[in-house]
Amino acid sequence: MRLRVLETVTDSTLRYLDLEKLFDVLLWQVRELFAVDTVTVLLADAGGRQLVAKATAGLEAEVVQGVRVPVGTGFAGQVAQRREPVWIDRVDEFTVVNPLLRERGLRALLGVPMVAQGHLTGVLHVGSTTPRRFTDEEIELLQLVADRLAMAAHMHRSRAERAATTLLQDSLLPERLPATDGWQLAARYVPGADSGVGGDWYDVFALPGGRIGLVIGDVVGHGLAAAIVMGRLRSALRAYALEFADPAEVLGKLDRKASHFEDYTMATVAYAVIDTATSRMDLAMAGHLPPVLAVPGQPAVFVDAPVDPPVGYNLGITGRRGVGVDLPVGALVALYTDGLVERRGLDLDDRLELLRQSVSPAPPEVACVRIMNALVGDRPATDDIALLTILHGSDHGQPTQ
Repeated sequence: MRLRVLETVTDSTLRYLDLEKLFDVLLWQVRELFAVDTVTVLLADAGGRQLVAKATAGLEAEVVQGVRVPVGTGFAGQVAQRREPVWIDRVDEFTVVNPLLRERGLRALLGVPMVAQGHLTGVLHVGSTTPRRFTDEEIELLQLVADRLAMAAHMHRSRAERAATTLLQDSLLPERLPATDGWQLAARYVPGADSGVGGDWYDVFALPGGRIGLVIGDVVGHGLAAAIVMGRLRSALRAYALEFADPAEVLGKLDRKASHFEDYTMATVAYAVIDTATSRMDLAMAGHLPPVLAVPGQPAVFVDAPVDPPVGYNLGITGRRGVGVDLPVGALVALYTDGLVERRGLDLDDRLELLRQSVSPAPPEVACVRIMNALVGDRPATDDIALLTILHGSDHGQPTQ
């Protein structure tokens, strides 16, 4: 039996199968090799809190009905929580939470964890309708199969998440920046070389009364989960921006929303509103690095604004503050995420000073090129970078050179 199981899990033809077909082939082979009545794979959901029935041989109702088992609950949940094999010789309401297992007439169950690169990907379990005691060798061999399935599931999820994250990020970044007489904009977004697409974002939108909303933000974390949270925060901020004129109040509402609905979420955000009639910018910051302001004839400076706590975890319960800044003709503002300035082994203050020196009044596209050339050059950043620049052009709407 050992040789047959090893031949099965090392079969080179399996690498050419998609995940669904791989599950189908291996589960039916496991059913035959182990002489069992059911074989089922439950995969961990994105949050790692539930197991979802994804493939089976002999217990099709589990998959068809979308059975979910909380980690830590019942038979499969215990396997996932312990991350070790579990064998039971009594299948009843005290040992399993899924009634389908009892209705199938199972008398014995053996489950093993599916773990890849230290991450729980799911649980593989087999069942017998006759009393049975699984041997140590059978447990070991079933674990070998689970390891093979876990790696395939992990690789499939990684590829799928990267693709989904990229599509989501692309769909949420503005297709084009709004054109407003006398104001020009440009932006950059670059995913991190190490982390891939994550939760950094920028946003620009027109508001009633000739105002422009500018947002730059960074959700803690990377990958699809961070991008999903980013999308929800972006949409919520846009909605609050239509209802409340004060950026500090908008961030306060966003903080309340994130703290209540987004478990284990934290994000830094800078939100500015420019009144094009008065050329004044109101700015509020939630744990974010300050924008750089360059006014003609003066050295560029970091905007002196209070930095309140990040969004999430009810950190801003004492209220949020903002600041008003005049933007004369020719003034350029650069907002950015920390991926632009943070580098391993380099002093952050030195990098911020390099950023300040690279910002000067210029057409926004030129400003972006200068900033990215100075701070990134030809060395890929390890973290996401979002950069947004806006220039108050001449009275006739032409860019200041």
